[in-house]
Amino acid sequence: MLLWRVVSATIILALLLALLYLDLHYSPVRQGQTASGVWLVPLLLATVTLAAAELLDLLAIHELRPRGWTVYAGTWMVVLAACAPLAWPLLGREYPPDCPLGRAGWPLAAMFASLVVVVVTEMRAYHQPGQALIRVALSVFAITYLGLLASYLAQLRLLLDHRWGLAALLSLLFVVKMSDIGAYCVGRLLGRRKVFPRLSPGKTVEGCVGGLLAAVFAAWVFAAWLLPLLVQGMSEPGGPAPAAGGLPAGQSVWAWLGYGLLLGVFGIAGDLTVSLLKRDVGRKDSGRWLPGLGGALDVLDSVLLAAPPAFLCFAVGLIGPNAA
Repeated sequence: MLLWRVVSATIILALLLALLYLDLHYSPVRQGQTASGVWLVPLLLATVTLAAAELLDLLAIHELRPRGWTVYAGTWMVVLAACAPLAWPLLGREYPPDCPLGRAGWPLAAMFASLVVVVVTEMRAYHQPGQALIRVALSVFAITYLGLLASYLAQLRLLLDHRWGLAALLSLLFVVKMSDIGAYCVGRLLGRRKVFPRLSPGKTVEGCVGGLLAAVFAAWVFAAWLLPLLVQGMSEPGGPAPAAGGLPAGQSVWAWLGYGLLLGVFGIAGDLTVSLLKRDVGRKDSGRWLPGLGGALDVLDSVLLAAPPAFLCFAVGLIGPNAA
């Protein structure tokens, strides 16, 4: 099991790093406007599609069957809406700063549209009482959980400039996944007291503490070592070499440590959320796409719930180029 976990994680990491490299160096540029994130959109859509299939499969175990096409369509609508600001740089234009929707408003508007689609579909298909409300509720939950939460990954990439946006997204993935690794290792070695024994027998208090400490440490490592490489032009030929272990100007180490702790908390909560879904239907893994890791939901679980807090930290200027 551990060998397959390592193999699957290595393949995912290699693919992700390749796309991140392409996104950093080969994003389309039209009239001075960089279409940041274009390379990552297909991966995001493919991942949420697999996750939607797994969620529908889990629900079907208890004969809960929201209409699949509305879940897929709604999830795609919300995620693509979050990517809508990419249309402007692809056309060689700057995204209008006075747009009433801003950037975060696009997925919310798509969420409303998907709700209309779900409700109208149930209206047209209605025959007898007892199932319509359940299907509406489950469809809206699936679209919100997968589409709206995943949209914050796109919003995080597009929130700032080309380099800072990539750094923001990478910081989320790095901190949350290092937290997952820390929780797993400490839990296996030192875990004794169960957090929720009926919900997730493998989760221990010691593992959670290890995950939080790993998240804080990972945030410091990212801010002090990886962030300067991403935002100060180290990868540019002849670019200035940032001081090793030095944070970029304006960044507070305490703010980054708090960022790590926050993502660690929400990452663990996201992991337990999927555990609740799986435990309720009697499944260990959400799918079998990835030997040793399970399915797309098992990989995304901690990232999904941590994405909105990460977005808010950069949006309000706790960390990032607009930090006070």
